[in-house]
Amino acid sequence: MHFSRYVDTKEEIIAINRKSKHIEPHLHNALEIVCVTSGALELGVGQELYHMEKGDIGFVFPDVIHHYQVLTPGVNKATYLIASPFTIAKFADIMQSMAPEYPIIKAEKVEPEVYRVINAILETEQSDITVAQAYLQIVLARCIGKLNLVEKSNVGSNDLIYQTVSYISANFKKKFSLEEMAKDLGVSKYVLSRLFSKTFHRNFNQYLNDVRLNYACQRLENTSDSITNICLDSGFESQRTFNRVFKERYKISPSDYRSTCLKDMLS
Repeated sequence: MHFSRYVDTKEEIIAINRKSKHIEPHLHNALEIVCVTSGALELGVGQELYHMEKGDIGFVFPDVIHHYQVLTPGVNKATYLIASPFTIAKFADIMQSMAPEYPIIKAEKVEPEVYRVINAILETEQSDITVAQAYLQIVLARCIGKLNLVEKSNVGSNDLIYQTVSYISANFKKKFSLEEMAKDLGVSKYVLSRLFSKTFHRNFNQYLNDVRLNYACQRLENTSDSITNICLDSGFESQRTFNRVFKERYKISPSDYRSTCLKDMLS
């Protein structure tokens, strides 16, 4: 099971076990926990890339740039837990200023109870947010002490890369241009354009569409919202454009993608 209403709520936890996939650099104000259940996964945090194998658990604290890459052939799956600051209770304050120096707890250091609790979160009914939150506290209580926490400024960055990812993460649902973004960040559009091509290996529009598509995929996987609503809420001007861009990237329609995700979760 997984649960989330994707609305502005103080209590939100998303829990899903799915095939791992490449996800662009992004950040958000939620805690993200990823536990590899099959194969391997590369977790990128800041400028570093960390290799994860079955049983390893990664922790991404709020407002830290991160991304995922899948470089290992075969079946690669992981459980993803995303929890709003309001659901992590006493751990919220420390996560605002600190972050793990090394964000992975290797499988041999993970207590068996942690895996059982993560599975319990997956099986919790959507309406039982209080139960899920209690389980999450157990995961954090058992794991946070195994991470070496440092000042978040030592992990993240206030450079233009951070500002770019942060800006798009905050504004992707709106309509804006490269020129408008450059003006807001106080740089020339040519500097910003070079950053997209050199750092993200794509142009501004491609990167923006990737962020919108990643958000749309989360909505398709985790909610029963209509595709029209998902399309518009993800920042696309029309469903026609959304369908075209979605098919170009995933070689499948949004409705077929949703059906495939349901089959994957049940398999």
